[in-house]
Amino acid sequence: MKKLLHTFLSALAAAGLALGGQTAFAQDKPAEIRLGVSAAGVGGKPKIGGTVVANVHLRGLLEEEFAKDGIKIVWYFFPGAGPATNEAFSNHKVDFGFHGDLPLIVGRSTGLKHKIIFSTGKGGPAYFVVPAGSQAKTLADLKGKTLSTFKGTNGQLFLARLLRIYGLTEKDFRIISQDTYAARTSLATSDIDGNITTPWALESRGVAKRLLEIYGDKGADGKYGVNPVTTPTTIWVGEAFEKKYPQIVQRFVNVFIKAAHWSSEEANRETQYKLWTQSGNSYVDYKNDWDGYDLKFRHNPLLDEYYVARTKQAVAEALEFGLIRKNVTVDDWLEPKYLDTALKELGLENYWTPLDKDGKPAR
Repeated sequence: MKKLLHTFLSALAAAGLALGGQTAFAQDKPAEIRLGVSAAGVGGKPKIGGTVVANVHLRGLLEEEFAKDGIKIVWYFFPGAGPATNEAFSNHKVDFGFHGDLPLIVGRSTGLKHKIIFSTGKGGPAYFVVPAGSQAKTLADLKGKTLSTFKGTNGQLFLARLLRIYGLTEKDFRIISQDTYAARTSLATSDIDGNITTPWALESRGVAKRLLEIYGDKGADGKYGVNPVTTPTTIWVGEAFEKKYPQIVQRFVNVFIKAAHWSSEEANRETQYKLWTQSGNSYVDYKNDWDGYDLKFRHNPLLDEYYVARTKQAVAEALEFGLIRKNVTVDDWLEPKYLDTALKELGLENYWTPLDKDGKPAR
């Protein structure tokens, strides 16, 4: 009898351990993965273009990767851009975020705990656009006039950098805050005198024109390089999520780096342009903005010297312009191990060219 009881208790204990093991395994994955995107399409449409993030979303790549685990992928596209993503993260609504430099830095300076895991690109052209009837020939001609920018977003630093290049500051103008699409409407109606935005749709309607175009210096291949106005974009992961689900983070990064490779292949250029029109912007918009660039440059995910230097520069600018009150250190903010592993596992360690602090090829 004692032997039977012992056998029964042993079996029960083993079953309990097995069940406990299954429970522990089940807890090793989240019910959902939530990604905050600091942008939205025309009219707030939950689709964007012009980035690897768009390619991953529109091609359903995260959904495909995690379907076998029963993990739901939740995409949040915020017309309120970077500040809205920060708010969502502070309220525990997102696990990963896609950010431009200023809101990324503002969030970190106010205590948001996340880790930078890879870049989604090195930046593209910048256009300063004025109403079609504007008589201005230079930025200085607009002194005292009304310019708009989306305050709290990377666009605010874009404008500050552009003005500095021409020896000007925000104090020389009346600066108001507008999102991308409100600013385009205001340019069309001449309610503002200038804005940094994509000009093509406005010019095709005859309601606005470019005052300035800044692309960056051309390299030996005849393609444009880094731009003194625009900066790299970033994907980060919340520290708590990263500590709890490191294997999930690795798979997430692998999906994006594989997509960055697909996006960097010249054979996929036209496919991307067409894919991105789902955002509501036109094929011509993307073709004009991207044709002068090497795709491997624009989609470069590396946290190289250039990425680090530009992020540190953005921190210094944010402090100088009074956009943050607390300094942000960059080196301890980076978590490159997931990117390094993805590059190794996918055989892409030498695919993208790292850039030095000045944006020149480092090899």
